[in-house]
Amino acid sequence: MSDNKDIARIKAGLTDGQPDIKAGFEQLSHHPQSQFTYRLQGPLTMIGRNPTVGQGAYDSDANAAFQNALMWTITGDLRHAKKAIEIINAWSNTLTAITGRDAVLMAGLGPFKMVNAAELLRYTNSGWTENEIRHTEQHFREVIYPVIQNYAPFANGNWDSAALKTAMAIAIFCNDHQIFENTLDYYQRGAGDGRLTNYIINDSGQSQESGRDQSHTQLGIAHIADCCEMAWHQGIDLYGLQNNRLLKGFEYTAKYNLGYDVPFTPTIDRTGKYRHYHISGDARGRLRAVYEEVYNHYVRRRGIEAPFTAMAAARVRPESQGTPGADHIGFGTLLYSRQYPDNSTVNLPYRPAGVIVTDSGNVNIISWPKIINAGYYRIQKSTKLTGPYKLLANKFMNDHFIDRNVIKGQLYYYKVAAVNPYGQSAFSISKSINEGLPDTWQIADIGTDGDNAKEHPDSLFSTGGKKGVALYNGVTFELHGIGTGADSLGDHCTMLYRPLNQSAGIMMKYVPQFSAQATQLGLTIRNDKDVNAAGILLLLRPIPQPNPESPGWQVQFLKRSQNGRTEIIATSEELKSPIVTFGRMTGSIWLKINKTGDHFTSSYSADGRLWILLGNADFNFAAHAVAGVLVASGSKLIDTQVTIAELKLLKP
Repeated sequence: MSDNKDIARIKAGLTDGQPDIKAGFEQLSHHPQSQFTYRLQGPLTMIGRNPTVGQGAYDSDANAAFQNALMWTITGDLRHAKKAIEIINAWSNTLTAITGRDAVLMAGLGPFKMVNAAELLRYTNSGWTENEIRHTEQHFREVIYPVIQNYAPFANGNWDSAALKTAMAIAIFCNDHQIFENTLDYYQRGAGDGRLTNYIINDSGQSQESGRDQSHTQLGIAHIADCCEMAWHQGIDLYGLQNNRLLKGFEYTAKYNLGYDVPFTPTIDRTGKYRHYHISGDARGRLRAVYEEVYNHYVRRRGIEAPFTAMAAARVRPESQGTPGADHIGFGTLLYSRQYPDNSTVNLPYRPAGVIVTDSGNVNIISWPKIINAGYYRIQKSTKLTGPYKLLANKFMNDHFIDRNVIKGQLYYYKVAAVNPYGQSAFSISKSINEGLPDTWQIADIGTDGDNAKEHPDSLFSTGGKKGVALYNGVTFELHGIGTGADSLGDHCTMLYRPLNQSAGIMMKYVPQFSAQATQLGLTIRNDKDVNAAGILLLLRPIPQPNPESPGWQVQFLKRSQNGRTEIIATSEELKSPIVTFGRMTGSIWLKINKTGDHFTSSYSADGRLWILLGNADFNFAAHAVAGVLVASGSKLIDTQVTIAELKLLKP
């Protein structure tokens, strides 16, 4: 969370007797888990949450590793460094599995402190050997990261953002640019509740969990703040995104927890499982140690007013450990207190990251988080990943650009560089987008508002004005689907489709994970895109359960005749690992429909190589038949965000 400049600032504050830093250091130095005499509670080969396996031991040791590493960097007492190294090495050499229904949360909390301890030790001449560092990198990549790599879009936002911040920390420690890019992409436009604009849902600052309780609300916004602080030290201003949306979330939450009234809008979250009609008074007023980080950034570092965050920070000051367990980094008064705005420029500008490209009608939109020491930006464009790239814009002052010079159906690649008086940064990683859909693919909403309304009035329902969306980046399709489902009762869904022509079937790969937890996703070959058109459907669908947290999943093969009668041809057993864990679609699945004349065979796979035959059906299609993907959110109130790859019509 801190770099060498922060450590120097903290040391200077202690030398000068700066009251806040002095008080913050007393909180750290007197804490039992900050002592070099601390006795390890682990290590264990396996830890887990729900059921609990070694959670307390790991979180205690993670706290001690971080706090001793911090003590070492401030005091120079090598005994603290040795203790932190002992803890990290012990767990890196022993832990092999993170288990349980809440494994993502287990991996998203305590390990964040372990990674930050490792970051502090690595660059401070602590005596940690290069072999030990490389082994720890491997441990973070192979044991911790796989649990959180797809985040937690099936859960409340504090899970999602916990996974996000720890993935970002691992990316930084391992110097892995691709993982870092993935985290920045998810922060800005991810499927789950942990995405910035899905967690802080509006400009009033209301959180996705404001109607749940105030403890989890503070937990969630604090995780998002940790992402912003880490990115800031990479030169990237996530704090400023969406007109300082994070600050609005903190101001709203602080204001309410300080006893003031705030507005509240009834909401349903991205999963479709959590609905709140009133703000929750549960744990109101129990301020957590999370406010100094945000207060000191906006007010001290950037000179922006944050009156309620300032009041909350003052009430908690000096912040102690971020309890309970390893929920928060803690000790914010020590870590973040500063006396003046930070307007320093560091030679060459930082390299842009987190570039987002989207297709919007007949234009492409390129946007990126601001670079903290950039004067302006340069944008390059190409029709090939390897180039050549041509300059699209120079001396561009904004953080988004609209490219109007595009050709329908063409795939484009974009890069961004930052420039200041010291020179130009390297260009960002290329990001791609297709202008419109490729080839002859089209998208349609079936049985929903505005589609076939006159012909099928019974199929109408309210989707809040949402429509299906499909984006293609040259590798994957991102689908935003609406509707209650596509099954034996009728079509209420979004379809991505193209003419069947002479193809021998269709195949796709689901890329984890989608947002709405009642999502239906499948392949279809049908006579046309009309509601309830005759055809066949290979559908991935949830199994209704009393507990919506873990519905279970199955694959079903259906056939609909010309008269609208639907027959279930075959249904798989409930899907298991690696496709499904604890009732959640956490792994990939391939779906395929093969066509031989009028005979159709359905199958699915967990790896794209070993296929499981599901069922067969005969059907005589019309000459104008189409093939494609059906997706539905399973709810009248929300859409679902799904990513698919390897979508193709099969050759005869």
